[in-house]
Amino acid sequence: MKEVHNQNLEKFIEMVKDTRTCMFITMEKNAENISGRPMGITKIDDDGTMWFFTKASSYKADEIEESKKVAIAITNESSNNYLMIHGTATLVNDKEKMAALWGSIMKAWFPLGLDDPDMTLIKVIPTEVNYWDSSSSKMVVLFNMLKAIVTGKEYADGEHGKINL
Repeated sequence: MKEVHNQNLEKFIEMVKDTRTCMFITMEKNAENISGRPMGITKIDDDGTMWFFTKASSYKADEIEESKKVAIAITNESSNNYLMIHGTATLVNDKEKMAALWGSIMKAWFPLGLDDPDMTLIKVIPTEVNYWDSSSSKMVVLFNMLKAIVTGKEYADGEHGKINL
């Protein structure tokens, strides 16, 4: 069973390793709606843990405090990978971890740098991943789509599956 888990983890990390931006989805506070916003993925650890910087005073921080369940949507057109990641989020106010993850681009959101009192981290532990993987080149995908149109047969390319982490 551990071998399957390791294979699933390796597949997940391979599909997301070059991704820098995602749609980070939370449940709105005191509402039945979901809320999503684009966010930069700061780091993905070897165990699949995902890290994000945010403001402690943000709506998403409040939403995470109320419901730890989050989803992360990734569209990676360069590799033709599409993922919906479900996981558990926690806010982490660890200055040492922030320093380890810090990059100069973060100054755009946190001009005070690591001394910004409103800065915190979001740690997401993925639990399930739905993925669509079509690792073919765009030309191959286009050719197969045209072939489906001409032959009248349904287009089917790539792999769809679920990974439990």
